[in-house]
Amino acid sequence: MSDSTLAAEGGKHTRGQAVAAQRKPIGTEDWWAVAIGLFVIAIAYGLFASGSSIKSLAVAPARWNDFGGLARDLAAHAGGYAALFVGFAVVFSVAIAALGLPVAQFVGGFFVLFVVSALIFVVGAWAQATRYNLEPPLIALALGLIVSNVFTLPAWLAPALRVEFYIKVGIVLLGATLPLTLIAWAGPVAVGQATIVSLVTFFVIYGTARALKIEQRFAAVLGVGGAVCGVSAAIAIAGAVRARREQASVAITLVVGWAIVMVFALPALSRAFGLPTGIAGAWIGTSEFADAAGIAAAQAYGDLARHAGGAVAGAPDAALQAFVLMKVVGRDIWIGIWAFVLAIVATTRWDREAGDEVRTTTRAREIWTRFPKFVIGFVIASAFVTWVASHYTLAEYRSVVTPAFVAPIVALRTWAFTFCFLSIGLTTRFAALSSTGVRPLAAFTVGVAVNVVLGYLLSAHVFAPYWLALGQ
Repeated sequence: MSDSTLAAEGGKHTRGQAVAAQRKPIGTEDWWAVAIGLFVIAIAYGLFASGSSIKSLAVAPARWNDFGGLARDLAAHAGGYAALFVGFAVVFSVAIAALGLPVAQFVGGFFVLFVVSALIFVVGAWAQATRYNLEPPLIALALGLIVSNVFTLPAWLAPALRVEFYIKVGIVLLGATLPLTLIAWAGPVAVGQATIVSLVTFFVIYGTARALKIEQRFAAVLGVGGAVCGVSAAIAIAGAVRARREQASVAITLVVGWAIVMVFALPALSRAFGLPTGIAGAWIGTSEFADAAGIAAAQAYGDLARHAGGAVAGAPDAALQAFVLMKVVGRDIWIGIWAFVLAIVATTRWDREAGDEVRTTTRAREIWTRFPKFVIGFVIASAFVTWVASHYTLAEYRSVVTPAFVAPIVALRTWAFTFCFLSIGLTTRFAALSSTGVRPLAAFTVGVAVNVVLGYLLSAHVFAPYWLALGQ
């Protein structure tokens, strides 16, 4: 899920952004996210190999019961928080400058984002937070939604609310915690389950939309937006089939609305059904419509398992691992496939029916153009950690590698995800969600219902043995 493009639009009339718009970008956001994620992993490993660790930089509040203990912990790590902000600001600013965006405005807005994220971590570290379900991802999303819909955000904050950028960096870092051996084992299952869901959900939404007299291109954008990867898919397919800009906007609005509903509903339903973490993560990965929202839901359920004292079965990390295997490894690869297939259909059939000029060739490289490049970074990170792990026994990996190398990367990943969740809330307006129209809403909602039920059946019954064993 991403509203980073919309966020950037919010302040586009400022002088700094006008100048930035004239600069030619170097690379793409996907590749810069890959570069930053792999750079962080390389630094972490370099320090680990030299007998040190990056964990002094990967700070987060400790569990606290009273304000006195909290104050002492924050004071003891004040230098670490300052260094962490500088580190994030520097590496992010390099990418922002290369993309031709206003660095000064980004840094100012990012400072606010960092401070608020730190406060969210503080609330999440409260000893009673689990009792009230105050998990950082959900706090960030809820707080952002409240602020964005009650107050008018200043334009200078908009350049820092880059949802896709933060989530892509976080996913690359996530690869460092998910060895390739696990992907090789569960990946085929994830791809198979994702294939079933992608095909069924697309044709349900597309068929319903056509029955409601919605134009073919618009129906295709709605269908892929629900079947694959939400906002990214809607944007990619709108370009591939040459849909109108407002049609892509409606699809994005529907994706954002339902993704927000699901980020709260799926963890709650998973807990009500007593689902183990691996199965819940797979269900979330199958039924959510956006990477960021799904990661928030999966991480919240994993945190619940971690702090609920056995009330939720399964390894806490299994929820997020299953989500990534289902969504990133499984469903997201369908963006390129759908873009390529629908581009052929649009140019060979729909254009001809509409009397438009038909392109003589549809380039096979469309798959590569639309393929989410951050998945490559995820796989590289996973392969690297697999290589590192091969030099240790399992006991040594858990006692030596995990605390000094993997755990700090997990902490940095959690910061990146929190930036993302907060940005989602701050860039989502309920007023926009209410202006989509009845027919597109009806078609998409039918797809949502089918997606959720099918995802549950596949995750909790058909492929349950695979997801149950995840993390064991």
